[in-house]
Amino acid sequence: MSNGKINKWLIALTVMLPTLIEIIDTSVVNVSLDHIRGSLSAGIDEATWTITSYLVSNAIIIPMTGWLGRLFGRKRYLIFSISLFTLSSFFCGMSWNLQSLIVFRILQGIGGGAMQPISQAILLETFPRKQHGMAMALFGVGIMFGPIIGPLLGGWITDNWSWHWIFFINIPIGVVSILMALFFIEDPHYMQRMKMKIDYWGLAFLTVGLGCLQIVLDKGQREDWFASGFITVLALVAGISILLFLIVEHFFAEHPIMNLKTFKNLSFSTGNIVMFFAFFNLFGSIVLLPIYLQTLMGYNATLAGMVLGPGGVATLIAMPVAGRLVTKTNPKFLLGLGIIVSAYATHLMAQFNLLADFPTIIWPRLVLGIGMGFLFIPLTTMTMSSVRKEDMGNASAIYNLLRNLGGSFGVAFVTTIIARRAQVHQTYLASQLSQFDRVLQIALHQSTQAMQQAGFAPSVSGGAGAGAIYSQLIRQASMMSFNDAFALLSVFMACIVPLVLLMKKGKGEARAEMH
Repeated sequence: MSNGKINKWLIALTVMLPTLIEIIDTSVVNVSLDHIRGSLSAGIDEATWTITSYLVSNAIIIPMTGWLGRLFGRKRYLIFSISLFTLSSFFCGMSWNLQSLIVFRILQGIGGGAMQPISQAILLETFPRKQHGMAMALFGVGIMFGPIIGPLLGGWITDNWSWHWIFFINIPIGVVSILMALFFIEDPHYMQRMKMKIDYWGLAFLTVGLGCLQIVLDKGQREDWFASGFITVLALVAGISILLFLIVEHFFAEHPIMNLKTFKNLSFSTGNIVMFFAFFNLFGSIVLLPIYLQTLMGYNATLAGMVLGPGGVATLIAMPVAGRLVTKTNPKFLLGLGIIVSAYATHLMAQFNLLADFPTIIWPRLVLGIGMGFLFIPLTTMTMSSVRKEDMGNASAIYNLLRNLGGSFGVAFVTTIIARRAQVHQTYLASQLSQFDRVLQIALHQSTQAMQQAGFAPSVSGGAGAGAIYSQLIRQASMMSFNDAFALLSVFMACIVPLVLLMKKGKGEARAEMH
C-alpha cells in the first residue's frame, strides 16, 4: 500500500478522531433539545427535525461513500467531508432560527456520513489480515463509545455553557483532523480518482428512498404510523424508490453507487443480517432503559446516564480482549457467545419491575456491554475479511448502512411496542378491577384515609384515593409494556444464532491479499 511507510497506529488515530466526533453528534443534540427549542422559539415537533434532518442526510450519504471515494479520490473526499462537517458545525452554533439550524444540520450529516465507512475501510486496508480483529476493536470503540458519551457530553456542555457549544467544540478537532488527513492518509492505486459515468437514476432513487424511510422510522410512532396520511405516502415512496434503486443498480448502472454483487459473498450477506439485528437490539435497549428509569423509576438524566455509562465501559474493555482472541480461537465461537450473552442481558431487562434497585438495573447493562464487545469484533472480522481490498469501500458503506438502519428500526420498534402494549395492559388491568373485590375495597379505604390525612376534604378524598389507585395501575401497565419490549428484543437476538453457522472463519479466505 502507498501509505505503508506511515505508522499504522497514526493512520488509525487520523481516521478515528473525526469518526468519533461524528458519531457523538448523532446523539449529542437529544439532551439539548429543550434548550434549543426555547432559544429558537420552536415547538417540540419542530425542534425534533434538528435530529431527524441529521439522521436522514447521514443515512443517505453512507451507502454512497465507496462510489464517491472512487469518483473524487478517497483522500480528497475524506478531507472534503471533514471540512464540510467542521464548517457546518460552526454555522449550526451560529444559527439564528430553527430553519437555519435544520439546513446546517443537513450539511453536517452529509459531511459526517462518509467518515464511518471510510474509516473502517482504511483500517482494514492498513492493518494486515491477522490484525483485523484489533483494527475492528479500535473502530468498535468509537462506534460504541459515541452514543454513550454523546448525551452525557451534550448535557454537561449545555448546562455549563450553552447549546451552541455542542457544535463549536467540533471545530478545533475538525481542523486537527484535516491536517492529519493531509499528512498521514494516502490513497492506494485502486482508490485514486476515476473517471466514471454518474449514476443519476441510482443517486435519485437512493436519496429519495432512504430519506423517506428514515423520516418514517423517526416520526412513525408520533404520527400513529399508517393512520397518518403523511407516513403512509412517505412509506410508499420509500418502498417504491428503494425497489427501483435495486433494479437500476443490478441491471442498468455502468458504475453503480452501491455494488450489490458483493452480496453474493455468503459470509458478507449473513454478517450484514446479524449486524442489523445486533444494533436493532442495542439501540432498542439503550433507548428503552433511560425512558424506563426517568418515567417510571424517578431517575434524573444524570442517574440514567450513570446506568448506561458502565455498560459502555464494559464494551470498551471487552473489545480489545475479543480483538486478541479472534486470531487465537474460532471467531464463530466468540460471535455465538456474544449473541447469546446479549440476548441473555436483554432477557434480564425484561424482568425489571417498579421495585428494582440500582444494582439490579445496572447489571444487565454491564452484561449487554460485554456481549456487544464480543459480538462486534468477530462479526466484523468474518464479514469483511473475505472481501477483496478493491471492494472494501463499497462493502464498508453497505455494512455501516445496515448497522445504522438496524438501530433506526430498533428504536422505532420499541417506542411503538411501549405505546401499544401499555394500552393493552391498561385495558386488561382495568377490566380486572371490580367494586366487589375485597382487596380493592380495602385499598380504596386506605387510600381515602391517606388523602384525608394529607388534607383533602372528605367530599373529594374518595375520588382522589381512586385516582391514586388508577395512577398505580397505569404505572404497572407501562412497566409491563417495557417488559414486553425487552422480551421481544431478547427473542429476536436469540433467533440470529443459527446464522453464525453460515459464516466462514475469515482467515486467509480472501481472494486478494494485501501487499
